Amino acid sequence: MYTRSLTLFLCLFVFQFTQAQLKLDRKKIRAKRTTTAPKIDGKLDDAAWKGAEKATDFIVFRPENGEKVASDYQTIVKIIYNNDAVYISAMMHDPNPDQIPMEFATRDNFSQADFFLVTINPNDDGQNPFEFVVQSTGNQADSKVSNGNEDFNWSAVWESAVVTNDKGWSVEMKIPYSALRFANQPIQHWGFNFHRRLERLNEQHTWTHIDNSIGRWTQHDGLVEDFKNIKPPTRLEFYPYASSAANTYKGNTDYDWSIGMDVKYGLSENFTLDATLIPDFSQAGFDNVELNLGPFEQQFSEQRQFFTEGTELFNKGNLFYSRRIGSNPIDQFDVYSQLNPNEEVIDYPEKVTMLNAIKVSGRTKNGLGIGVFNAITNKTEATIRDNNTGETRKAVTSPFSNYNILVLDKQFNQNSAITLINTNVTRSGDFRDANTTGLLWHLETKDSKYNVDGSVKMSTIFDDVNNPNTGYTFDTSFGKNSGRWSWEIGYNFEDKNFNPNDMGILFSNNEQQIYGSAGFRTLKPEGIFNNYSFNFYNNLLYQHHSGVYTGYEAGLNFNAQTKKRLSFEGNLNYGSENKDFFEPRQGSTSGVYFLRPQRLNVNAWVGTNSQKRLRVSADIYYTGYSNDPKSSFGFGISPKYRFNNQLSLQYDFNYNKTLADRGYVDQIGSAVILGERNRKSYVNSLSGKYSFSTKSSLSLTFRHYWSSVDYNNNYYQLNSNGGLSPTAYNNGSDVNFNNWNLDINYIWQFAPGSQLIALYRNSIFNQNNNANLDFFENIDDLFNQPNQHLFSLRFVYYIDYNKIKKMF
Repeated sequence: MYTRSLTLFLCLFVFQFTQAQLKLDRKKIRAKRTTTAPKIDGKLDDAAWKGAEKATDFIVFRPENGEKVASDYQTIVKIIYNNDAVYISAMMHDPNPDQIPMEFATRDNFSQADFFLVTINPNDDGQNPFEFVVQSTGNQADSKVSNGNEDFNWSAVWESAVVTNDKGWSVEMKIPYSALRFANQPIQHWGFNFHRRLERLNEQHTWTHIDNSIGRWTQHDGLVEDFKNIKPPTRLEFYPYASSAANTYKGNTDYDWSIGMDVKYGLSENFTLDATLIPDFSQAGFDNVELNLGPFEQQFSEQRQFFTEGTELFNKGNLFYSRRIGSNPIDQFDVYSQLNPNEEVIDYPEKVTMLNAIKVSGRTKNGLGIGVFNAITNKTEATIRDNNTGETRKAVTSPFSNYNILVLDKQFNQNSAITLINTNVTRSGDFRDANTTGLLWHLETKDSKYNVDGSVKMSTIFDDVNNPNTGYTFDTSFGKNSGRWSWEIGYNFEDKNFNPNDMGILFSNNEQQIYGSAGFRTLKPEGIFNNYSFNFYNNLLYQHHSGVYTGYEAGLNFNAQTKKRLSFEGNLNYGSENKDFFEPRQGSTSGVYFLRPQRLNVNAWVGTNSQKRLRVSADIYYTGYSNDPKSSFGFGISPKYRFNNQLSLQYDFNYNKTLADRGYVDQIGSAVILGERNRKSYVNSLSGKYSFSTKSSLSLTFRHYWSSVDYNNNYYQLNSNGGLSPTAYNNGSDVNFNNWNLDINYIWQFAPGSQLIALYRNSIFNQNNNANLDFFENIDDLFNQPNQHLFSLRFVYYIDYNKIKKMF
């Protein structure tokens, strides 16, 4: 199968490389050069706009894809430029301007408001535009797009203003050349498209028609011609910061302060260096920690801006889990497992200090993307005391480490790419190093109808220089992803030694599967629906090294939105009896497995019209098991209320309960002990914001997670056939787990790119064996635990080299 898939890949690769680039009928206008820049105030009365060509005759993108926009709601756009920037104006006609929704939002967030969006693609490659958004409130958002995926973590400094009048609303934008990447050529033609969202009508319009049955939306740009004699500026930006923090816990208060700087420097026309010097992440959001009784680690989302902005190249192939850098050490450095009988850890650092990090990324005019990432973390040590002698010693929890990524990503034909990525971790001293390399491909036919997608990767762990441990994984699929019907069939495996987890994250290896899916979707409204779709999947599962069949799973999904904006979704999932080689914690090659019962799961979700002041979403699920006492069920509800355009609150409640769940507890000699447990969890969350303006806001984020596990003294020994036999084991395994976090955050953008941020955080953590407490008893118990109070203040100032240069 591996040989046949690789042959198919190579054949399609040759075919793709010989095809002409996808060409569509394109709208075109010419950009007008101006000597006098317009005042960015939202009014369109500047002389600079006179004589500029108009981009008009907008087309409905959704829901009625391809229909012409009514004259009452037409949009007129003009583009001019000078030596410093591109200027864009848009007049958005609306016969009812007093009904234009205008809920405030913070930067890069969307609310109940109309918006105007422009995509700019100087390379005109159909895959990598820059995106700039202005809402009817004046709120800004921007993103860097890659293969149709918007990255709103990317941020640029640019200007905009809006005005509402009796004809609708208008916007003016100034996009400095420093916010873009383009070649130094005398005459340039850039890919452009303009989007307009009418929230009240639930419509989105575009200048050039985006046919939702063909290719990605980025392939349908129009063309703005004749940018003449513009030159890429020196792209050098500084973000110096100063921060201070007071952290109080158990009556002791620690004070900390930091001064550092982020730097962005344009190494060439298309490549940028980002560096963070003496980084400070004290204001990163809290993690949604949960009680984890499974064999795999919990994965957390990235909260640190440096690791979320402009990382699309480094995330290729899912080999980069940025939380590895500056977070908890991997199992190799678990000092608790290395303690002598009379020793205890008296000081264990909670984090690993990152000294600095840089990334260089960009893409050439001919579609070659290059990314280089490097980060260095300092040595971290725990303090261990011998309780007999009183002597202390240090133990390394994380050595001085260097993390590297190199990416080469060749795009072509507006829809295809070949990628080579390498990640490397080098640790100082007698600690393991690691290296992972991946070759990825995504190839589409000329008409973007059929595609081949896949990868081959190799990991090497250098525990012993003379005996490195090398593993492999392979995946490839062939499918159709255009029109109303889509399908995919594929095969993948990870062998028993594949392990990218020094810099990436993979929960399980030594697996292989044959997978397939099929789907149907509407492209235009039908009946009472704006849209709906059906999707079916099925997977045949095997262990890789032994070839043992482990199980089968399949599912059916339906989701839809009505013309009254009621959204709902339903899922039906089936899993056969399956052999779980990971729950016993014996290693996937040991041959020891736990035989899980056949299951059937049904779940549903519904959400009301988001335009209403009160919006409610809710979900419910139930899972039953064949010939097994286990069952699980749960529900959630999430009401959100918009008091006015400035204030909104959202509450989320989730409850889950599993009866007669069976899972790993302990190992005694060669005997693996599993316990039968009743599990329940509650999650209460509250989030809200008050916007003083588009530049200033106060936000609240609260989450309390509570989970309890009661074993009822039901324990079993795992048999060789995956079944269980009762045992007299009883070692107090009940768990009561609480995680409480409350953040109050004030942000003031006092100048473009510059911010003052104040954060207060209250945290409580508690874990014990009081699994039989009711809700209010648990709250009382939680509030008896020590609170951690953190207050921090951070000041960031944006400095543009070009402005400083002009001043002097």
